[in-house]
Amino acid sequence: MFPVYDVIVVGAGHAGCEAAASAANLGSKVLLITMNMQNMAQMSCNPAMGGIAKGQIIREIDALGGYSGIVTDETMIQFRMLNKSKGPAMWSPRAQSDRQLFSTKWRLMLENTPNLDFYQDSVIGLTKKGNAITGIKTSLGHNILAKSVVLTNGTFLNGIIHIGENQSKGGRMAEKSATGITEQLVEWGLESSRLKTGTPPRIDGRSLDYSKMEEQKGDETISGFSFLDTNKPTKQRSCWITYTNTEVHEILKSGFHESPMFQGRIQGTGPRYCPSIEDKINRFAERERHQLFVEPEGWDTIEVYVNGFSSSLSEEVQYKALKKVPGFKNCKMFRPGYAIEYDYFPPTQLKLSLETKLVNNLFFAGQINGTTGYEEAACQGLIAGINAHQSINRKEPFILKRNEAYIGVLVDDLINKGTDEPYRMFTSRAEYRTLLRQDNADLRLTERSFQIGLASNQRMEKVNKKKKDVKEVIELLKKINLEPDHINNFLSDRSSSTITQKTKASQILLRPGIDLDTMVRCIPIVNETIGEYSKETHEQAEIQIKYEVYLQKEEEMVIKMSALENQIIPNSFNYENISSLSNEARQKFNKIKPQTLGQASRISGVNPSDVQILMVYMGR
Repeated sequence: MFPVYDVIVVGAGHAGCEAAASAANLGSKVLLITMNMQNMAQMSCNPAMGGIAKGQIIREIDALGGYSGIVTDETMIQFRMLNKSKGPAMWSPRAQSDRQLFSTKWRLMLENTPNLDFYQDSVIGLTKKGNAITGIKTSLGHNILAKSVVLTNGTFLNGIIHIGENQSKGGRMAEKSATGITEQLVEWGLESSRLKTGTPPRIDGRSLDYSKMEEQKGDETISGFSFLDTNKPTKQRSCWITYTNTEVHEILKSGFHESPMFQGRIQGTGPRYCPSIEDKINRFAERERHQLFVEPEGWDTIEVYVNGFSSSLSEEVQYKALKKVPGFKNCKMFRPGYAIEYDYFPPTQLKLSLETKLVNNLFFAGQINGTTGYEEAACQGLIAGINAHQSINRKEPFILKRNEAYIGVLVDDLINKGTDEPYRMFTSRAEYRTLLRQDNADLRLTERSFQIGLASNQRMEKVNKKKKDVKEVIELLKKINLEPDHINNFLSDRSSSTITQKTKASQILLRPGIDLDTMVRCIPIVNETIGEYSKETHEQAEIQIKYEVYLQKEEEMVIKMSALENQIIPNSFNYENISSLSNEARQKFNKIKPQTLGQASRISGVNPSDVQILMVYMGR
C-alpha cells in the first residue's frame, strides 16, 4: 500500500507543514501523517503570526523558501509593524490571522506541492535497524518504511488537559493525545521531561461592549511577511485592549485552592514569558491590573480570543472573573481556557541539523524540542525537513550560524544551552541583531537556500534586483548635491539646522527626524534622481546609510568570532585526556560533542577558562 518514503513527517502543525514542504520541494518523496487532516497548521492558541523577534523568524522562513510568510499574508485580517519608534533592528511585523483560512490555505499549498503524500492515522511507534531509523508504526497496523523520519508532535506526546480539578488526556481540546512514542524513545536511550502551556477562553464577540475598550487598528500600509508579491487584504479588522482589575484578581484567587498549577497536579514547567493569568496575579501581586488583548478570530466568525487571560482554573471561576473585566459584563463563553502538559526531549540530545545523536536520520522539530510558539516551531520544521533530505542524499547539513539568522540563534541556543522551560525567541537573544533585521532576511538567506535547490529562481532574481537597486540608490544619494535654496525650507519645517553650502543628500539623511521617503516626496532633485525606485529599495538604502557605522562594528565582531567558529573539534576528540578541564565542562563536552570551539564556548556551564584550556590543547 505504501512505497518506501525518503522522509516521513509525523504531525501537521506548523513544524510538520514546513518540514514536509521543504523536503518535498528539494525533491524527496515525502509522507505527511497526522491524526486529523482537517487541522493542518492549526492555530491552537493565538490566531496571530509574528511579533517581537518572531516576525523576523517568519521573514527568514520566507526568504529560505518556506510557506509561512505567504500563508500569513494571504489570510491576515490585521497587520502591524511593531517597534517603529525604535531602530530598524527592533522592527517586528505581526499579523492577526483568520484561523480557518490560515489552516485551509496551508493545506491547499501543501496539496499543490509535488512529491508530497498525506495519510490520516496515529503514529504509535518507530522502527529502526541498528543505529538508523527505518520507519513508523501506526494505530491502524501499518508499518511504513522511510529513509528518514521527522517528529513534530507538538503538545500531543502523553498530553494531559487541565481545567480546574478536571483532567483529561488530549493533545489539544477535543483531540486525543499520542502514546507509545515517548516510551520507545526513552527505551532507546533518549531523555524526556514534561512542559506545560495554556490557552485562554474563547468568547462570543456579540456579547462584548467594545465602547468600554481601547481600539487597536492595523497599519495603513501593509508590508507583510513574504518577499514575493502576495495578495494582501484591502481592509482590516480592529483588535481591542482592556484590563483586569482588583475585583477580577480576587475572584481568580478564590479558585487557587483547586488550581492544578498551585496544587501540584501539573509537573511540567510553564512558559516564563507567557504565564497564565493566575500565575501573573500571584507573581506580580503588587500590580492592580494586567492588559488584555481582545482579538477577532477571523473575517466572518463571531469568536473572540482573549489574549492575556490564559488559565487552568475551573470554568466557573474563569467565567465569573471575566464578567468583571470592562466590556465583558454580559460575555458568553464558547469554551474555557485550559492548561496542557506534555512530553518533550531536551534538545541537547540533537545535532545542529536537528538530527538525534543516538539514532541516525531521526529528526525532532517544534515543541518536542522544548520551544513555544508557531514561529519557533515552523523554522525548526523547515531546518529539519531540509536536513532530512540532505542526510539521506549524503550532502552537507544545512546549518545557519548565529550571525546569519535568528533561526541560527534559536537552534544554537537549544543544542548548546538546552532548555528546562518553554523556549521563546527575543531580540535580546541575538548578539548580532543589527545585522539580523526583518527587512534584509532575503539578502541574508535566499542565496544560501538557492544554492541547495530550495529557494526558487524567482526569489533569487528578486534578491539580485534588490541588491542592484539598493547599491545604485546609495551611490546616487552620495552624489546628489543639495543647494541651500533647495532644502532649507524642508529642513526648517522639520526643526533641523539649515545649510549654508552644498551638502550631499546622504549627509542630510543621517540627521534625526529625516527619512528618505519624505525627501523623495518633498525635494524635487531627489525625486527626479531616485523617485522611480521602489519604497522597499528606499527603506533598505536608508537603513544601510544611517546605520553604516553600527553595521560595520557588528561585522567586525563576526570576523573576530569566526576564528573560534572555524576551529573544528574532531568528533572523536577525547576530553578525558585534558585533566585541567573542569568536571562540568568535560561532562558537557562529552554529552554535546561541540563541532567547533565557538560552539563549545556557548555551552551552558562551560567557563571561558575551559575554552582557553581546550584551545591550547588543540593547538598542541
